[in-house]
Amino acid sequence: MSPSTDPAAIVTEFCARWAAAGADELAEYFTEDAVYHNIPMQPITGKAAITEFLRGFLDTFGGIEFTIHRQFVDGTTVFNERTDRFSIDGTVIDLPVAGVFEIENGRIRAWRDYFDMTVITAATQNS
Repeated sequence: MSPSTDPAAIVTEFCARWAAAGADELAEYFTEDAVYHNIPMQPITGKAAITEFLRGFLDTFGGIEFTIHRQFVDGTTVFNERTDRFSIDGTVIDLPVAGVFEIENGRIRAWRDYFDMTVITAATQNS
């Protein structure tokens, strides 16, 4: 993790790391009391719980390529519109996502991703 405190740079770097980083490396971007919420699911609170979620997610799906289409900053809040590309059982999924990141002291304090779960379920049912 770079020593940047610029919210946009932190989020851009974090998103780029998903292609090859492990759970422990990604977890270093979070504060100890961070909240990660994939909106269709329950929020995950605390760096340790986020690390475990990331470990299970990456073990299942491997790396994810985040393509950021637009990114806006309002103070310490970063909003990005992106496409997340990953595979489930050999089926490649391009998932449109809107992400909101709240940065505190150079780390992610809150991360909310908004996406349509039917994109994932439709892709897995058609494979």
